[in-house]
Amino acid sequence: MKARFLLTSILLAVILTGCRSPQFGGDLSVTIHADGAATPLEVQNGTTVTQALAQAGILVGNLDTVEPPLYTVLNDGDSIYITRVVETFITEVVEVPFERRVVRSEAVTEGETILLTPGENGSQEITWRILSEDGEETSRTVVKTVVLKEAVAEVTMVGAQSAFAPLPIPGKLVLLAGGSAWLMEGSTGNRKPLVTTGDLDGYVFTLSPTGEYLLFTRKSKKPITEQINTLWVVRANGTSQPNQVSGAANIVHFAGWAPNTTPTFGYTTVEPRPAAPGWQANNDFYRVTMAGSVPNTPRRLIDANGGGLYGWWGIAYAWGSDGRLVYARPDEIGIVDQEKGFFRPMLEITPLQTDSDWAWIPPMSWGTDARTLFVIAHAPAPAPLTAEGSPYFDLMAVSMINDATVRLVQNVGMFAYPSASPIRVSGKERLYQVAYLQAIFPDQSESSRYRVFVMDRDGSNRRAVFPPADSIGLEPQTPAWAPQPVEGQAGDFLALVYQGNLWLVDSGNGQAFQVTNDGTLAKVDWK
Repeated sequence: MKARFLLTSILLAVILTGCRSPQFGGDLSVTIHADGAATPLEVQNGTTVTQALAQAGILVGNLDTVEPPLYTVLNDGDSIYITRVVETFITEVVEVPFERRVVRSEAVTEGETILLTPGENGSQEITWRILSEDGEETSRTVVKTVVLKEAVAEVTMVGAQSAFAPLPIPGKLVLLAGGSAWLMEGSTGNRKPLVTTGDLDGYVFTLSPTGEYLLFTRKSKKPITEQINTLWVVRANGTSQPNQVSGAANIVHFAGWAPNTTPTFGYTTVEPRPAAPGWQANNDFYRVTMAGSVPNTPRRLIDANGGGLYGWWGIAYAWGSDGRLVYARPDEIGIVDQEKGFFRPMLEITPLQTDSDWAWIPPMSWGTDARTLFVIAHAPAPAPLTAEGSPYFDLMAVSMINDATVRLVQNVGMFAYPSASPIRVSGKERLYQVAYLQAIFPDQSESSRYRVFVMDRDGSNRRAVFPPADSIGLEPQTPAWAPQPVEGQAGDFLALVYQGNLWLVDSGNGQAFQVTNDGTLAKVDWK
């Protein structure tokens, strides 16, 4: 047994002696390869790579790589390889090519091409992180990108053949389609471009009472947190260039025309904000008169003010045919004293509690004879619902003679948008109709689609005219009445936007005519 143990011990010693392991007590020769040179070095047994580099006075950078690792104990004849890794940052400005878009539209004659927006290349600043190993680049990655100038897409509108026969129309009908303004006059087949910049935002799009001018807003070229839009006016004849209204910007709630002999319009402004809803209302009011095709300098009629409850959202205004100016805000409706610049409340409104970043302003519209104001009022609800949380809204008539109010239609929805037709003379009577929207789901009118109803000014003879009951409803909008009757029609024409297209609807019998089919229409007005 002892002999076997002794033999085993001798064999183990021989094996261990043959293995290459660190030796202690003698000198070792190693070579350091760094910076393009090979440096021989004599070190003590048991020296690590870190100690050898320190002995040679060779520094290792934070990004450098060392093989073998720094903690390795060296053996005789070992080589140490140092790869120098250098990190650099390079910033360059590069051009961003614009994209090209083609829009087909029936507003343009078939085969005709109109350049709506010239393309502009953008630019951006790119910062690269570059790694080099022993002087040779091994990687390049983007660590920061800053847009210096947004690229502007080139938008070309190509004429498409209309699928519908042209209809005769009175007055001037203007369309906001594809971010541009178009004019129909005499016939739906007669279409002219008014503004083809492709950047109209639809906040303002309204003809003057005689149809001579179009007032509209355009998206600002500045960041939206600095400026939302700008206000412009153009003669509605298809041959003039638009003019910007000096200093008029950030217009969200109202800009409209007064019934003055001298073309006059007014507007209110907001201040852009980064947080929702994107603005803080000023609740001011400016008035501007036209000098030929050029708007004069705006004159402030009402100073910026708190605007009452939910005043941060804003105030809407409307001019009557007799020159009186009314206002609507979330908690009341009243008349503006245009000489002294203050508000006279007429009708208290229970404000809607939206529990969101928007506020509801009661839609309102003047009667054609300026004796009545049609208003959507927030109606009460049975318990346990609170007055502010009520989902019910009624169409009211407010006498502008004695402030009396009459409920004409119950439960129409919050976006019913009443609109009065031109006056028709019948014997000694001067009659007009009122169109309004009826929510398909009145209890959910914020998200509901609507149908158009027409009634006499006293609320009688009420009937649905568009769209049919078995069709999808339309989005909230203010119906635009034809300025005068069309020969052969039972009633007056209403211009409506339905599924992105123009429809003309006879208020007398509900007969509807589709005019466009390209799906790009956003707004209409008719004078």
